[in-house]
Amino acid sequence: MDTRKQSSTSEMQVTSIRLEAELKERLRELSGEQGYQALIREVLWQFVEQRLMPLEKRSPSQTPLLSGSEIRVTFEAIAQREEQCAITGELIHPQQSMRLGLTITGNLVPLRVTALA
Repeated sequence: MDTRKQSSTSEMQVTSIRLEAELKERLRELSGEQGYQALIREVLWQFVEQRLMPLEKRSPSQTPLLSGSEIRVTFEAIAQREEQCAITGELIHPQQSMRLGLTITGNLVPLRVTALA
């Protein structure tokens, strides 16, 4: 659940970022009435909060989970550190068998062996 205070635009700093035309158009399509700038802010906040929160303190409700349809291919792997399954939110312990999933957006994510069963 997002608990951040919603800032008015007068409280925000102006920042310039260059985006590919296709990316900007896709963001517009995804954002709907929200607007693509608000969508970009939301995505950036999620990224920052996920990076700042230690893995062991995350609960499944605090981590955006993927669906199986977002995984293109998987690879067998052995966890070298504690990970969190990107589909179920369950912890994967060091030296435990796991899978790495390649998402439709090109990211590799940790998966429990049974996550796609």
